Formats: sequence, C-alpha cells, structure tokens
Amino acid sequence: MTVKVASSPSLLRQRGQAGAGRVGMVELFFDLVFVFAVTQLSHTLLADLTARSAVQVGLLLLGVWWVWIYTSWVTNWLDPERVPVRACLFVLMLAGLVMSASLPKAFADQGLAFAAAYVFMQIGRTLFVLWAVRGERQAMIRNFQRILVWLMLSAGFWVVGALVQGDARLALWAAALAIEFVSPALFFFVPGLGRSTLADWDVDGGHLAERCALFIIIALGESLLVSGATFAGAPWTAATATAFVAAFISAVAMWWLYFDKAEHAGVHRITSAADPGRHARVAYTYLHLPIVAGIIVSAVADELVLAHPDHASGAGIMVMLGGPALYLIGVGAFKWVSNDRPRPPLSHLVGLALLGALALPAFAHLLSALAIGGLACAVLVIVAVWEHASLRAHPHGAPASGH
Repeated sequence: MTVKVASSPSLLRQRGQAGAGRVGMVELFFDLVFVFAVTQLSHTLLADLTARSAVQVGLLLLGVWWVWIYTSWVTNWLDPERVPVRACLFVLMLAGLVMSASLPKAFADQGLAFAAAYVFMQIGRTLFVLWAVRGERQAMIRNFQRILVWLMLSAGFWVVGALVQGDARLALWAAALAIEFVSPALFFFVPGLGRSTLADWDVDGGHLAERCALFIIIALGESLLVSGATFAGAPWTAATATAFVAAFISAVAMWWLYFDKAEHAGVHRITSAADPGRHARVAYTYLHLPIVAGIIVSAVADELVLAHPDHASGAGIMVMLGGPALYLIGVGAFKWVSNDRPRPPLSHLVGLALLGALALPAFAHLLSALAIGGLACAVLVIVAVWEHASLRAHPHGAPASGH
C-alpha cells in the first residue's frame, strides 16, 4: 500500500482573492521598528551638524531603507498571515531593533552590532524566502538565489568595515551599499545563474504602493513627534509658537504634495502597468528614498528652529532648505515617472528655484532661523496649492500647461 504524503501548503499570497493584496496588521507592527530607526537618524544628524555626519547619516539611511524595502518586496510575495512568515517578521523586528539602537554609534564603538544586525536581516530573510518558495516555480527560486549571492558579496564589506575605523569604515560600507543598490538595475546577474527578468518580479502593485505610502506616513509622524516634543520642552514664546505652527504647516504641505495626487497616480500607474516590476523598482524602490530623506532632514530643521529661532548657522540653513528640496526632488521625480510626463512638474521646479534663491549667502545670512524656516514652509505651501489647483483644473488627469 502506497501512502501519499501531502505537500506543504504554499506560503505565497493567493492573488485574485478578495483582500489578498491588503497590508496586514503584522506588516504595520513590523514598521514600528522603523519609527525608532527614523527617530534615531534624525537625532544623530541633529547632534552633529557637519558634512561628515551628514554623509554618515545618509549612508545609514540608505541601509535602513534598503532593509525595509527588501522586506516589503518579500511580503508582497509571501503571505504574512501564515505563521512561518509572521515568525520571520518577528525575528527581523528583533534584529531591526538592534540595528536601530546602534545607529547613533554605528561609526563609533557599535559598528559591529549595526553591521551584524543588518547582514543578519538581509541574508537571513533571503534564506527564509528560499525555504518558503522551495516548491514554487524555478524562476522564483533562481531570482532569490541570485539575490542571495549579491547580498553575501556585500555582507563581506559590511563586516570588514565594522572591524576598521574612520574613513576606511565609511569607504567599505559605501561599497557595500553600492553593490546592493546597483544589483537590481543589473537584474541580479550572476555567472552561471543568469539574470532575473521583469516577469520574475510579478509584484502586487497595489500592495507595494500602499506599503511605501505607509512608510511616508511613518516619517511624517516622526517629524510631528519631534516638533511636538521640542515645543513641549521649550519656553512658550511668540517665536517658538510661530516655529511650531510653521513646522506643522510644513508637515501638512508635505502630506498634501504626496497624498493629494502623487500617491493616487502611483497606484494607478503600477496597477495598470504591463510590467509592474519595472515601475516598482524605479518609482518605489529608488525614488521614495529622497522623499523619506527630505522628511527626516526637515524634522531636524524644525527642531533647530524651535530650539534657536533667532540664529541660523551655515549648517542650519543647509538643513532648513535642504530638507524641503530633497522632498520636492523625490516627489517631483515620482510624479514624473508615474504619469509618464515629458518633464518633471513645473511647480516642483519653481519650488526648488525658490529654495535655491533663499540659500544665496547674501540673502540667507540676513535672516533669522525662524524667517528661513517660515519661508521654506511658504515654498512648500505654494507648490502644494499649485498642484491642487492644477488637479482641479484637469480632473481627468490631463496635465496643465503650467504644471
């Protein structure tokens, strides 16, 4: 008598079913770790407003974002309602807490803790996926085998970089990130394993778009927390009250610029695309990074203005204007690719020009921090109003001539 052994049920999302592409509660729970990470990054930059610190924090932000976006791609394929997938996310959360806790001293005496947690998350998650898809189609298995090879290559640079100090660590970690960032553009080509194809990246576009939109909410929420906590501990004067209101209006304008139009256009573009994997790689994996960076830098600027509304240092001016500029660059590029425009939105280009004018030494150094922060806030509001007016004038999506 032959006994037939039942195969293990698939851990993939069952697409086509009602609610199959929605973001699960366990994914939102996982994201809470990155609220901590974003807070750590903004506080680290605020504690040392130098060019070297900015480069280091920027590199750490790239790493944090890369861990998060890779995990979001994985939960786009795997079903987080299945117990093994949930268990994987919980383990990643613990490692993510270690990674986040080590961020302020990652370039000091906690470099090995950061690198070990980062490498564990990247390689451990990929090994789990290879186990989870072992019975699936060969193309999916090959895709993650290639990803694993690239991550193992970068892991060596992360670990060796943690064992050295100063510029050597910065250079090695930059090389590690370069390896990881260029690999999707090369379709994870590996000699003997070939290269992945866009067909291998058959993402659920609606799910990935929602995941990234929720990360924007996380970053904006962190900026509000920073502003509220700083205002609570500062003397309540007319200057600090004005700075607090300006910080809030800036956050609202940032929300408006992304969620009034860009987020909806992005969802429509990726869900209707014949090659959603291509759009997911460009618009969400890469172009959301400057958006998040802009929010973090703006949060630092808000705290600076609240703490010192009367005086603006050169570094402070760069932060106050650089945060909104990064945000406009990121959102403008996202709208550009999501709407197949011939050029970036004119409103965003004008906003960047205005911020550039504010940065001119002959002008910026004549103003207080409160004045510069208020003017940067005004630029964001102008662009947001321009965008909204354009949307009302062309409700069916035809771009305005001035847009």
